Amino acid sequence: MTYRIDAELLIPGRGEPIPHASLVWQGKTILYAGPRSSLPDLFQDIAGLQTVPVVMPGMWDCHIHFLGATAASMDALPRTPQAMAGARSVPDLLATLLAGFTSVREVGGYGCELAPVVAEGRIRGPTIYSAHSAISMTAGHGDVHGMPLDSLRELCSSGLPLTLADGVPECLRAVRKQLRAGAKVIKVCASGGVVSAIDDPQHQEFSLEELKAIVEEAGRARRIVAAHCHGKAGILNALHAGCKTIEHGSFLDDECVALMREKGAILVATRSVIESSLAMRHLFSPHSFQKLLALADAHRDSYARAVAGGVTIALGTDQFLSSPDPNLGYGRNGRELEYAVAAGLTPLQAIEAATANGPLTVGDQAPQSGRLQAGFDADFIALLKNPLVDISVLSDTANISHIWREGRRLK
Repeated sequence: MTYRIDAELLIPGRGEPIPHASLVWQGKTILYAGPRSSLPDLFQDIAGLQTVPVVMPGMWDCHIHFLGATAASMDALPRTPQAMAGARSVPDLLATLLAGFTSVREVGGYGCELAPVVAEGRIRGPTIYSAHSAISMTAGHGDVHGMPLDSLRELCSSGLPLTLADGVPECLRAVRKQLRAGAKVIKVCASGGVVSAIDDPQHQEFSLEELKAIVEEAGRARRIVAAHCHGKAGILNALHAGCKTIEHGSFLDDECVALMREKGAILVATRSVIESSLAMRHLFSPHSFQKLLALADAHRDSYARAVAGGVTIALGTDQFLSSPDPNLGYGRNGRELEYAVAAGLTPLQAIEAATANGPLTVGDQAPQSGRLQAGFDADFIALLKNPLVDISVLSDTANISHIWREGRRLK
């Protein structure tokens, strides 16, 4: 069947908002999105007509994890049985969807296993484009230092979504293992991180040769590489290797910004995880929390520098904690748009970063998504209030009256 809704305002994802608009779709595909005055005659009288205040594309969270974790520690991952992680992820997927996010790029977690269950309709959630395991060097951000290395490698071989690789041959094999698991994007840890035990966010991880091997191998399968990077050395190394997205970018300077523009790289800044983590010290080890404090202000400044420097921005939250507490758990994704505006984007630009720019982060695996335009996927949401007047509208799920994914109304 063909369906239509009318909206007082249509925000297309890319381009100027359209007042007094109509949106028409059939199955999973949009047939028309534009002014009601230009609506073709064949769409004037069709089933399912209703009017909403605002309609816009479903949003993309381009940096999220479904791990079933309940503590901000790498040690929590092997201690969480995989069945338990999957069970905890079911409400997390629903909360993400109900926040208005119809697609996610999962950069390390159980997304490859969860994606087909969502596609089957057995659980409700966003469409998942997963990296499966983040690839880390031994002693890097993706290592679990609280357990013997041989035991960790055995768990990784048994489905734990972590992969250790050292040297070019192991890096090639690590990419192929993720492809075998169904990865739509490849994730690599190119710098140290916060929740890992002994590494430093400022430190470069992997050599240039190793990273180039990962990027080239991913490219043969038409996958792009997302690089976890905080420090400048890791950022530059990842960019020179050909990584397409920089995750976090906490210590970007003008040289990094210029190189990102030259390379056409995208920043996924993940301000949400820093802001929320500062308020939940009890979930971090003292060492990890000190690392967080050391980069929090630099990250805010780097985000603003990237925006001012014209770097392409896509939005991601780095949500990873599974908790029934609404202040800690999933469903707060819309706050990332507030942080984007604080960094210098206009509300319309922040919405573009959360919609039209999302598919750019999965390269050739990208669907026709994130825009309200004929031929694109019928993933869209209706709002009770105008986010262009107040971007915080998207932070409150009560303002999201309807959600459609693949043309099916899920709220």
